[in-house]
Amino acid sequence: MRFKYLLFPAGTLAVITAISLVALQTPATGRTPDGKPDIQGIWQADRGAGADIQKFVEGKEIPYKPAAAQKKAENAKNRSTADPLSNCFMPGVPRIMYLDYPFQIFQTKDHVALTFEWSSVFRLIYTSTKTSPHQGIDSWMGDSRAHWDGDALVVDVTQQNDRTWFDLAGNYHSDKLRVSERFQRQDPDTLRYEVTVTDPETFTRPWKIVMPLHRVKNRTRVLEYQCQAEKEEANGDFEPNPRTWYPKR
Repeated sequence: MRFKYLLFPAGTLAVITAISLVALQTPATGRTPDGKPDIQGIWQADRGAGADIQKFVEGKEIPYKPAAAQKKAENAKNRSTADPLSNCFMPGVPRIMYLDYPFQIFQTKDHVALTFEWSSVFRLIYTSTKTSPHQGIDSWMGDSRAHWDGDALVVDVTQQNDRTWFDLAGNYHSDKLRVSERFQRQDPDTLRYEVTVTDPETFTRPWKIVMPLHRVKNRTRVLEYQCQAEKEEANGDFEPNPRTWYPKR
């Protein structure tokens, strides 16, 4: 099911609207007015990455420390209830990027905004400031700061809490996690998404995830998947209103 109407937290809509208006001015050259590669549009990762990220890991191995590997095995065993997403907690980065739901990217000179179908989560990535004004305060989605390295957008994500997983398989991290994302156009309909994961408390070395993001062409906007509402409906807590819910598929 999907809500028909897209809603944002107070204040966010104004930012996204401003970014959208700039997006309308993008020339048909594959670049934005300031000359950067145009990575705007609706995108989605290959299905299955959110279930188990390991097949997208370089070398097919996540280098856990021995005690952390045991914890990962416990997570996998109890994943039906232990997975933070089973309680509709926010996925964190990078997991939000490869859930089985599309997201939309908007660009301006100073920001890159991402709006997600999953629970209307959003990310606002700053390209004009290098450090967060709120150092030492962790959050579910962390703090994202970016710069352009040639034609690649490089995003440094810090200050994430330790309550998110990388996937349904129980792959996890500590609050020492640091994520470096790299977005690069391969062709008009494909972005190469590369993630370097560093967490000295959990892993013996940094490791990398690489996957394509594909342009979604059969819709003009991102819809809504409200996790908590879906969970409550599945539990029989209410009957869906046909005016705001799409029928089951």
